[in-house]
Amino acid sequence: MNTDGDVTGFSIAIMAAGKGTRLKSKRPKVLHEIGGQALLLHVIDAAKTVVPAAQIYCIIGHEAERVRAVVASTGVQFVLQAEQRGTGHALQQVKAHFAETGEAIPRHLLVLSGDVPLIRSETIASICELHLHEHAAMTILTAVPDDPTGYGRVLRAAPGKPEVTAIVEQKSLRPDQLNTPEINSGIYCFETKALFNKLDSLSTNNAHGEFYLTDVAAMLVADGERVVAVQAESVNEVLGANTIAEMMHLDTAMRMETAKRLMAQGVTIFRPETCVIDSAVTVGADTVIEPYVQLLGATKIGTECRIRSYSVIQQSTLGNEVTVRNGCILDSAEVSDGAILGPYAHLRPESRIGEGAHVGNFVETKKVTLGKGSKANHLNYLGDAVIGAGVNVGAGAITCNYDGVNKHRTTIGDGVFVGSDSTLVAPVTLGAGAYVAAGSCITEDVPEGALALGRSRQTTKPGWATAKRATLKKQS
Repeated sequence: MNTDGDVTGFSIAIMAAGKGTRLKSKRPKVLHEIGGQALLLHVIDAAKTVVPAAQIYCIIGHEAERVRAVVASTGVQFVLQAEQRGTGHALQQVKAHFAETGEAIPRHLLVLSGDVPLIRSETIASICELHLHEHAAMTILTAVPDDPTGYGRVLRAAPGKPEVTAIVEQKSLRPDQLNTPEINSGIYCFETKALFNKLDSLSTNNAHGEFYLTDVAAMLVADGERVVAVQAESVNEVLGANTIAEMMHLDTAMRMETAKRLMAQGVTIFRPETCVIDSAVTVGADTVIEPYVQLLGATKIGTECRIRSYSVIQQSTLGNEVTVRNGCILDSAEVSDGAILGPYAHLRPESRIGEGAHVGNFVETKKVTLGKGSKANHLNYLGDAVIGAGVNVGAGAITCNYDGVNKHRTTIGDGVFVGSDSTLVAPVTLGAGAYVAAGSCITEDVPEGALALGRSRQTTKPGWATAKRATLKKQS
């Protein structure tokens, strides 16, 4: 058994039809997010490392189309459980799917929960391995929490042995079974034929009037079939979330694991418990992340960078040796090697910052290409602009890209000097090496190497201020 995405004879069904009533939320339970993405997407990601997406069947029900829309890009198949009548009923829909489509029934079917986001691909593989090794009809993933109260318990034939005799719900435990520490995770692997043979025999004779998949274990044991269990390395792997508070516990655990993974790869993270780092983030070795940083989405950061406190970087790519000073916000931006940002710079989507460029204090960029070594260090807005290499944009200079109806582009050639407090009214082009005098309003193209002045002539009246003050003093 391996996790290279080619496991012969196995398919995976993911339970994702439930409403999650206890969350007190209109959003489907499996679409609540931890670690930067929906619970269900985390489970699918783990499953896809074990089998191809086409062999994964996502069982959807409550707000099915909303769930389908979020995960359709993963390539998994969907099975509709229009009426949610329990876990056994969900698998009955999978059985019906194979009958209706004529798809080949897999030899083994692994059942995962769509609200158990910390499940690891290694654990999924270990379930399959034990299932094959033990020639089992059913294999159960278990865990041992600090407090098993409220969970169904897995009873083994003997301590240390894989064989299982029963799964017993908390309320049905005998006094001598109350101290049984091993809980049922709700994650199983079946010999598919054995499972499908039992599904139609399930009963709703229980407190909730539902078809329970756990009843299959007792049926198989009664028939002399082999039912075994394997324990998860960490209880967090099998924990779902029935409240927002429980979900945030999982989010904390996932983000800390992400921080530990990055630190093991040579990244320094000061006070990792204060940082918010999504699970898809990648960071190169010798990069330093200071406290209270947020790295979100599929952000990629190169080697030897410095990300200073209170910066928020979302869905962005940073090269090597980039400095992000305090309080910067980056959203879908690209930053090349050696660039320096901030403090308090705001890079909006489609900002592309060139090698060694500087984007400084309170500078905002949007749909901008800033060339190699160019600088905009103070109080600028640069929108819808292509700016060449070696350009200096003075303090307070802005591009006026919007005429009230349409957006227009500003093009600035290499080596241009834009004086402080200049206004560039797009569409406009500044040729290479041009010079714009401070305080100018530029509405026409500027040729290469030219000086452009677009300001009123200064008038100076000697002695005016002295006379004015004297007049005001007499009036008072």
